[in-house]
Amino acid sequence: MLFTIHCSLFTATLAAEKWSGIDESIVEKYAKEHGREAREPFINTDQGDLLLFVFLLGGAVGGFIGGYYWRVLMVEKSSKVNSKEQKITS
Repeated sequence: MLFTIHCSLFTATLAAEKWSGIDESIVEKYAKEHGREAREPFINTDQGDLLLFVFLLGGAVGGFIGGYYWRVLMVEKSSKVNSKEQKITS
């Protein structure tokens, strides 16, 4: 059991050093080459529940728009398709 714990801790430390994210390995490298250093974002969504609130707000707006146009998207669209089918078969 001690060997298993040792192996898992050893693997975790190697994985943290070996696998960097795409931001660190690619984007930051090219940004430094072109003279652009990393800076703090204007709106830091990592603090608190701000990112969750942004997704909630986007879902609410999208749900409102989808609900408002539901009749246009589903009902009237199918009636137009049915009228075209009647013209073709007539």
